[in-house]
Amino acid sequence: MPKAKLQSKSIDNKLKRKGGGSGNKQSKKAAKDPNKPKRPPTPFFVFMSEFREQYKKDFPENKSVANVSKAGGTKWKSMSDAEKATYVARAEKKKEEYGRNILAYNKKLEGKNPSEEDESDKSRSEVHDNDEDEGEDDDE
Repeated sequence: MPKAKLQSKSIDNKLKRKGGGSGNKQSKKAAKDPNKPKRPPTPFFVFMSEFREQYKKDFPENKSVANVSKAGGTKWKSMSDAEKATYVARAEKKKEEYGRNILAYNKKLEGKNPSEEDESDKSRSEVHDNDEDEGEDDDE
């Protein structure tokens, strides 16, 4: 392989490792609200929660998460649509429940005034009183 191609590949690999040349700047994420409802599980995850319990009973000596996941995935693929229907129905119920919970959560958020959250412990009148006092000092 020519030397030029080797150098370009190594440069590409360096860029990939460093995040595509975006520098060392870290992107700031919005803080997650711990009160926000969690998204509903898919039918596969509903199945896996039940499958894990059964697998642990059948194979108590097996502590490998990978083995449990592989066995669950294999079993899910081999199931017919009729067998999966119970898990699909449970996931649908959880999805509807999530929909109600997220609507309630969003309504609660709309009721809050975002500017009030950012202010200090002082009440608004105290904050405005301080502003007026400072303005009087400037006139003297």
